[in-house]
Amino acid sequence: MGWKTLDDMDLAGKVVLTRVDINVPVEDGKVSDATRIERIVTTVKDILAKGGKPVLLAHFARPKGKVVPEMSLKVVLPALEAALGQPVAFAPDCVGPVAAAAVSALPAGGVLLLENTRFHKGEEANDPEFAQGLAALGDVYCNDAFSAAHRAHASTEGIARLLPSCAGRLMQAELGALEKALGRPERPVVAVVGGAKVSTKLELLGNLVGRVDTLVIGGGMANTFLAAQGIDVGKSLCEHDLLGTAREIMEKAEAAGCTILLPTDVVVAREFRAGAASEVVPANACPPDAMILDAGPAAIAAIAAAFADARTLVWNGPLGAFEIPPFNAATDAAARQAASLTRAGKLLSVAGGGDTVAALNASGSAEAFSYVSTAGGAFLEWLEGKTLPGVAALEDS
Repeated sequence: MGWKTLDDMDLAGKVVLTRVDINVPVEDGKVSDATRIERIVTTVKDILAKGGKPVLLAHFARPKGKVVPEMSLKVVLPALEAALGQPVAFAPDCVGPVAAAAVSALPAGGVLLLENTRFHKGEEANDPEFAQGLAALGDVYCNDAFSAAHRAHASTEGIARLLPSCAGRLMQAELGALEKALGRPERPVVAVVGGAKVSTKLELLGNLVGRVDTLVIGGGMANTFLAAQGIDVGKSLCEHDLLGTAREIMEKAEAAGCTILLPTDVVVAREFRAGAASEVVPANACPPDAMILDAGPAAIAAIAAAFADARTLVWNGPLGAFEIPPFNAATDAAARQAASLTRAGKLLSVAGGGDTVAALNASGSAEAFSYVSTAGGAFLEWLEGKTLPGVAALEDS
């Protein structure tokens, strides 16, 4: 761990510029899901407890360097105040005299939210002058936005090189979980990679086969791997132009001693809708007019056996078309198995990615996992073995 935490910093009487991710969904002018806001509470409370003054930096939506009133962070204030249990001051800019005046007026025990950093072009351009403008407002920088750590922006990377810097509690938990899962894991390690397309996860698959003992491939991308073995997948979603790539990944896995687990039986249907007539067939017997929409019971049993033998699980992507019953069966069964093993202390389970979180929540298993990341792109890039600029800047600070 080459980065500092809040425990390493003297915050008494200091302004702590705290990068958070509160880019939450809003419907009819109100926050409809406050999960990301709730996850920053511990960091803000800990800064206050150490005598610091939290000044929150955040982005919202994609204003592309312009002031767009409907993309103002002011909309999240009620949800933020509810989560923190106290009033939160708001400044209509994140740099310059307006922001500086708001910071100066912040009393001990107070919290300040600055306006959308992306209202300035310098944010996404990681402009040194803009980063200097942000840094001038505070004494210490705390990054609690792992979900934005894959972006080299002024508020995630540039500012960390200008002030004494540390990770917030959410960032600390995220990096700690990922380090346990793939950095120094307890073996055997199983990875589940699902989703629609191989093309979106080529780097992920290429990195994981050299780092895990068993790789479970599910969802639409499993069809591409089945087809790469000469199996007719009927009308299933399949990237036929990537069959050679799939074979290369399988060869790389074999050379690395990684077992790839593909479904041996599948659930097929002639139409993709809730309650559609479906049947279970061997993976190599998909009818030409049907499509594979989920893994079958034998495949589920094989996945459960792999989980039972494992000590560490990393999960990204569903095993089937989980949004529409009955094609959620494999994802739900595997998730419940992982949750049960985690509760029993037999498995460290780390999951992340948008569809993954939705699938685990739908199965009722998310809370039992060791860690579920709300970071989409950053989680995926970390699994791909990439250096995250926001994390690297903390390590260099």
